[in-house]
Amino acid sequence: MANPKAVCNGHYHQKQNNLLKSGIYKKNGIAKQIKKNGISNGSFYKQPFTEHFEQAPMYVAVFTYVGFTVGTIFGYLKDFLRACGIQKCPFAIEREEQKDFVPLYQDFENFYTRNLYIRIRDNWNRPICSVPGPQFDLMERVTDDNNWTFRFTGRTIKNVINMGSYNYLGFAETDANALKTVADDLQKYGTGVCSTRQEMGNLDKHIELENLVAQFLGVEDALVFGMGFATNSMNIPALVGRGCLILSDELNHTSLVLGARLSGATIRVFKHNNMQSLEKLLRDAIVYGQPRSHRAWRKILILVEGIYSMEGSIVRLPEVVALKKKYKAYLYLDEAHSIGAVGPTGRGVVEYFGMDPDDVDVLMGTFTKSFGAAGGYIAGRKEFMDFLRTHSHSSVYATSMCPPVAEQIVRAMKCVMGLDGTTKGLQRVQQLRKNTRYFRQRLHEMGFIIYGNDDSPVVPLLLYIPGKIAAFARRMLEKNIGVVVVGFPATPITESRARFCVSAAHTREMLDTVLNALDELGDFLQLKYSRNSKSSRPELYDETSFELED
Repeated sequence: MANPKAVCNGHYHQKQNNLLKSGIYKKNGIAKQIKKNGISNGSFYKQPFTEHFEQAPMYVAVFTYVGFTVGTIFGYLKDFLRACGIQKCPFAIEREEQKDFVPLYQDFENFYTRNLYIRIRDNWNRPICSVPGPQFDLMERVTDDNNWTFRFTGRTIKNVINMGSYNYLGFAETDANALKTVADDLQKYGTGVCSTRQEMGNLDKHIELENLVAQFLGVEDALVFGMGFATNSMNIPALVGRGCLILSDELNHTSLVLGARLSGATIRVFKHNNMQSLEKLLRDAIVYGQPRSHRAWRKILILVEGIYSMEGSIVRLPEVVALKKKYKAYLYLDEAHSIGAVGPTGRGVVEYFGMDPDDVDVLMGTFTKSFGAAGGYIAGRKEFMDFLRTHSHSSVYATSMCPPVAEQIVRAMKCVMGLDGTTKGLQRVQQLRKNTRYFRQRLHEMGFIIYGNDDSPVVPLLLYIPGKIAAFARRMLEKNIGVVVVGFPATPITESRARFCVSAAHTREMLDTVLNALDELGDFLQLKYSRNSKSSRPELYDETSFELED
């Protein structure tokens, strides 16, 4: 049986009985037009490109909406009981001295927080008291007032398997031998710089790191920043402004969205990884120009991510680059989750697709995930980096990256590049790929619906029904497994999920322990919604049917 939303190498493989004479195929009740002209997008890919976005059965969506509806009704009932003084909860009612003020938050946000979020708040912000490696220690806390407040018991939950941290290559570690150079730099430079790069904060360690990043990526120059989020939000406004157009993927990270809004440029959103939607916006931008004046846009900037952190999908980079060249636009690629995590030697999606780094105008990434540190970078042509050094808010006004953090990045990157004289870095990259493939394959076989690309270490497992979010996280913690659960409004209302992050540091025994717990819990909570897990050789078809027109 075919996987309802799998994409493989851009080729179309669909059973003949699903094809209509009009050139329209149907799947799961959705009809899509098959284009006859142009270049098949299969020619863009040199290796299989498989992604899964299976739709849940209709009853799951119905029960999800029913769950939110029931929760909302009981929320209003509880508010009524509080207003009447029947239910006593001082945290959920407005204080007398605040009643004359304009509400700081929107009414529904406040309602959602006190009646829905609070009920499952114990699944977030859990305090960890160890390195976030493949296992961590957790400070136990309990609540006496239904999650309004917490108190610590003084007990530590030891050796919890960590399936939530972005420690893709396992460089979040405490090995004294591995961290010797970091300790030496701590003794030499101290913990902080206390200045910006433009003033007294431009250290030799920063220059060494920037040269190494440029060498690693195969570009002319790079610029590093002390905060990954600010790398996007503070640099995009330096690239575009009024009279410019930003085309942003609908699932882009908040840092990209904030940077786009701060820039003052016009923003238009295209459907996730949908090249037809992107090309339509590009074509309209060229044909119609700016609103009212119809003047040509000063710049058109396409914003995409390498791996989308909530979906686990990989950008269709060859097709994006083809469209960028066709319509003379600029491309900004955020590799926060993909740098170090994909590609034969960990150089991100550019290497994963075998492309030239010069095809991407702005290469951005962070050191907070694969390299076990903090901060971010932007890389590209030297004249572009020189421009950012004097125009980027993050470069001009922000405090420089502290030297021990820079050294941690240098040592991790040299390890990946093999400049430390070993192949340990390459082994980590290869182990991450093996772990990712194994974990995803086993989840498919068990019958779970998971999203994303087969090579993505970000693995979203769909829970759907809101009541199962808390039950899933709590029961996994009882089995000494730490997971991240995500629900509305961070995801669509019908797509609550658990997000697993696979690491090269995970052993096969750890993964099997997690998989066995998931198998048991999937049966108990009835989470195995997939209708295609029994297929040994699923037929894959192109979901987007994207073609470049002449």
